[in-house]
Amino acid sequence: MCRGLLQFIVVAIVQGLVGLVPAWSAPVALPSALQKSGTEATLMQAYFRDAGTGWVVGSGGVILKTTDGGRHWRSVPSGTTALLTGIVFDGSVQGWIIGANGTILHTKDGGTKWSAQISGSQAGLFGASFVSSTEGWVVGVGATILHTGDGGAHWVDQVSGTGATLYAVSFRDRAHGSAAGALGTILVTKDGGKTWEVRETNSGATFFDLAFSSQTDGWAVGNAGAMFHTTDAGGHWVDRTLSCLQGCSRPTDLLRIRFVDEKTGWAAGERGTVFQTTDAGVTWAERPTATRVVLYGLSFPDPTHGWACGDRGTILQITTRP
Repeated sequence: MCRGLLQFIVVAIVQGLVGLVPAWSAPVALPSALQKSGTEATLMQAYFRDAGTGWVVGSGGVILKTTDGGRHWRSVPSGTTALLTGIVFDGSVQGWIIGANGTILHTKDGGTKWSAQISGSQAGLFGASFVSSTEGWVVGVGATILHTGDGGAHWVDQVSGTGATLYAVSFRDRAHGSAAGALGTILVTKDGGKTWEVRETNSGATFFDLAFSSQTDGWAVGNAGAMFHTTDAGGHWVDRTLSCLQGCSRPTDLLRIRFVDEKTGWAAGERGTVFQTTDAGVTWAERPTATRVVLYGLSFPDPTHGWACGDRGTILQITTRP
């Protein structure tokens, strides 16, 4: 596991089964530059609305905001000292931040002010997905799944059907969603979470993130290079785990994955590692960056601008080439 990943994660990592392995292309340095965050906090997630305006969140209740593409970052009061693990917006105005001890923060003014919502849970929360300004889901420790239909004024437990900690959730619309977590767990719902079905992966990997590049194509990533792919909206998952390259002692833990379109995607993780695909995951290229710290957060507001964040207050700007 990555050192300092999350203070309250305690999971057993079991070696996963390796199936189809994506082809590799030679590493090409990624145009990237470190930005001055002004903090030593562990930064867990980034969200950029566009190439100018973005936020990062992390340990000690840290919220940082930029309006100039990261040239300058300023602290935004959070009202908490909890570890903050995720941030999502439904558009330009309403947003939510999640974290330890059931923490949920909400903004309705574009992130200028944040106020606490009552989640009704003390579980650590790791993943969030909103499909509108009113409807969203968060997931976390102990198979926690919470749903709101009123923008977070009220949160209701949903029965997950598993005991595994869940680290990620993604909804394509108000009915269809997936969640992923420890011990190879992937869940799928077709009714907005009223019922969740477990999907077989035959893997003991811990999945830390998942993302869909279309209504049907999705990816889940995790420890030891774990990468699973679905082409039927989560019905079946194929093992595409990344193997070690020459000189590698063990595969890299992958903590975030994002797609900017159906063909172009990015995965980030420990040791400053970033991988890129431009052919819908048929091949993945390692892209060396300007840092070697663990990267927990990843955001691409458009195909040519991206940001990653991680240990020791690291914020990494990524500029891609057409």
